Amino acid sequence: MNTEPFRGSVELSAGRVTQGQLRGPRFVRLFPDVYAPRGQDPPDLALRARGAALLVEGRGAVGGWAAAELLGASCGPADAAVDVLVPGGSQRRHPGLRVRRGLVHPDEITPVGGVWVTTPLRTAFDLACALPVREGVVAVDALARVGDFAPEDLFALRIRHLGARGSARLPEVVRRADRRSGSPMETRVRLALADADLPTPVLQHRVGPYELDLAFPWLLVGVEHNGPDHLRPERALRDLNREAYLARAGWRVVRFDPAEILHRPQTVAARVRQELLRAQRERDATAPRDAAG
Repeated sequence: MNTEPFRGSVELSAGRVTQGQLRGPRFVRLFPDVYAPRGQDPPDLALRARGAALLVEGRGAVGGWAAAELLGASCGPADAAVDVLVPGGSQRRHPGLRVRRGLVHPDEITPVGGVWVTTPLRTAFDLACALPVREGVVAVDALARVGDFAPEDLFALRIRHLGARGSARLPEVVRRADRRSGSPMETRVRLALADADLPTPVLQHRVGPYELDLAFPWLLVGVEHNGPDHLRPERALRDLNREAYLARAGWRVVRFDPAEILHRPQTVAARVRQELLRAQRERDATAPRDAAG
């Protein structure tokens, strides 16, 4: 055995574990008859997704937030339930497992590390239909970036799956989606600014050797999300050099941590508005006056 999930019954039959060991501290039970070596506690979404795949092996695929996680487009909560799509199957529901039985075409699933998951496009379609508009946009942005498709491509699936529950909100999700967004948090910031009727920022704006998540180049104002990796010493040093370069180039950068973005989007928008107004006033104050003035 390795660090991957496994069927307890298979390992018992092969004599590699005992019932006592399965119930002991070495392993964690993910689903009925599906275990994994105990490591991260609680098990993360990717591990639970691979465990759920064993339950539907040969009969279905992992979908939803769990599929996005395995596809490299993490955009859901860490404790999200795992969705499995089992067309016409009889898979039972379990805590932490959602079973969906809608139609899945062969070109809508793909293998990832030995696990069958819905493709980025199909995963984006399912999440856009299942989630509120804002969360749907976050998911579509992440999956469109990883899957290299245009958000408008989702309309083809809407035709293919006519009458899919929640598909009425798809046009609004597509209208607000932008695959240039570099992360789910960047998408959330962009939506907060749009909801506050602020000017549309430029995404992934390059300034010399660096890129700003969102930028208002005409006022030299940037907006960025500070993720957990910014706390690492080596990243902190790079950030200092980056900040110095941007400051010399005349940029001011407004930064937000995840808690602000997730729970106080109005505050995010208010701070950006304040910086834009300040930058505009400073620019107006230094602008040359015409001769008539």
